[in-house]
Amino acid sequence: MMKAKTTQQTRWIWQHSAYPNFTYDREALDSLMQKITLEQGKLIAYLSVMDEHNIKQTQLGAMEDEIMASCAIEGEILNRESVRSSIQEKLGLKEDARYKQRLKEDNYVDILIDANTNYEEDLTLDKIFAWHHAMFEKSNHLHKINIASFRGEGVMQIVSGAIGREKVYYEAPPRERLEAEMDAFIVWYNNTPASLIKAAITHLWFVIIHPLDDGNGRIGRAITDMVLSQIENSHISKLYTMSKSINDDRKAYYTALEQTTGYIRQKNPIDITLWCKWFFETLYKALLEAQLSLTYIVDKTKFWDRHKESQLNARQTKVLNKILDMGSENFMGGLSRKKYTIIADTTTATASRDIAELLEKECIKQVAGTTGKNTRYEIIL
Repeated sequence: MMKAKTTQQTRWIWQHSAYPNFTYDREALDSLMQKITLEQGKLIAYLSVMDEHNIKQTQLGAMEDEIMASCAIEGEILNRESVRSSIQEKLGLKEDARYKQRLKEDNYVDILIDANTNYEEDLTLDKIFAWHHAMFEKSNHLHKINIASFRGEGVMQIVSGAIGREKVYYEAPPRERLEAEMDAFIVWYNNTPASLIKAAITHLWFVIIHPLDDGNGRIGRAITDMVLSQIENSHISKLYTMSKSINDDRKAYYTALEQTTGYIRQKNPIDITLWCKWFFETLYKALLEAQLSLTYIVDKTKFWDRHKESQLNARQTKVLNKILDMGSENFMGGLSRKKYTIIADTTTATASRDIAELLEKECIKQVAGTTGKNTRYEIIL
């Protein structure tokens, strides 16, 4: 973010008379929204066959990725171990370190949990500023920024390029408009029923206003999480991470913003169909990735339910868990005697006996067409 002289030539989305009455092509978006609703339903179905421990472990991984990625999008790299430790405490997976020094990672976790549990509450400026304070109270920011208040005077621009050849990718509304802009945004948010369209607009509109000196993207994504949690009644909140999907392809994220906020001119400057399409495609990808990871957990749970009386030894259990945790598709080449020896840290003779027992107990089966030294095995799911 840089501050520079204002550019009169460019008409940004908020400068148009019809703003903020965004338009979009509902017909072009309906099929994507239907696919998202279907995947949300599938994730809820997965929960019915998962125990509490596995649900919390899945939430732990998704929340960890969400916080790390949301910060990485804007260039802040957090300590992953600190993030994980803080989430474990909040989810009751480890004892609360009551007297430890509070870290900024703890504050990020609090923001995420607040957004995904208190989603029925009205959005207020106080909440936004409280999140902003939590986000930056322990930050060693290179430049002095306003914390828990609107950004300072001057023009807020997104600028890139060498000195003298800068490109202004976006210019936000001026400081004197921020109170009115945020009043309109909050009234709309609190009076608009939760929907996928609302989630897409929430993310975009907050970034358009850009009310803060820093952290606008992170706060905007947290508010968007409130909408998604309300749609899902928090059934699957934080079993998936949208920020990771955004961070995996940041170029597409910024392109979607450029195509919508005014850098790339459109015939209809307040049409946000392209943004909504990007938003829904990214959400859909996040849901599919979550479903894939949950498939492994469900397969693992069903497998061990079936073999709870099989009396397997520690080596056999270790090898089977390794394959189940990776997913059979990711365990390249299948299980061989050599791989078994390495994973179980045992001898070839012991590996052969263990594999023979696993075959007898129908835990694994020989892959068709493999023989001799090339014999491979796969788990029977």
